[in-house]
Amino acid sequence: MTPSITKKLDNPKNYYSHIYKPLIFKTIIKQIKFRNMKKNVLSLALAIVFGATAVAHTSIDKEKKEVKANESKVTWKAYKVTGSHTGTVNLKSGALMFDEGKLTGGEFEVDMTSLISTDLEGEYKGKLEGHLKSDDFFGVENHPNSTLVFTNVKASGKNSYEVQGDLTIKGITKPVTFDVSIYGSKATATLKVDRAQYDVKYGSGSFFDDLGDKTIYDEFDLVVDLEF
Repeated sequence: MTPSITKKLDNPKNYYSHIYKPLIFKTIIKQIKFRNMKKNVLSLALAIVFGATAVAHTSIDKEKKEVKANESKVTWKAYKVTGSHTGTVNLKSGALMFDEGKLTGGEFEVDMTSLISTDLEGEYKGKLEGHLKSDDFFGVENHPNSTLVFTNVKASGKNSYEVQGDLTIKGITKPVTFDVSIYGSKATATLKVDRAQYDVKYGSGSFFDDLGDKTIYDEFDLVVDLEF
């Protein structure tokens, strides 16, 4: 040990400064770093907790409810000068969207190949169903599915909504407006569809003149009963 260092260490104050002061400084630095680490861990934990809570609230507030296709029903009714026909078509898939229990959206796909008549029997039933599935009407071989997507939903009552949507038939999409009512896990919708907008021309006064009592009106009704 050099004389200068020995001389400094002979003084207790110098000894304290040379030996303990650096140790205390290092200890303080470690404590600061530890405290900062604790703060960072706490901040991360709070972020995870609040983030998880926000996700939980979002999943509760906004909910997509799948429709039970096999328990739901789509009924159609078409009109002509001499009377009318009724039938059904199967829902292939569907879902309704809710936010805080309020309807906000929906999307559906219909199996057009399942279209049947329910007011006829035997030969006449088979002929009507075959004609409706042909290119004269819905051309189901080339267009087996139709879709409906909600584009705007506005409450019109306690359990009622006015809905605007895009309806696609035969590959043609047109806007429609209709009413939807929600009761528990059930929903009902009623639509009027103008077939002329979807290139369904057979027997239509919009495309042919002098049809007389062979005229089939363009508008037909759909009543949709959903279980979800």
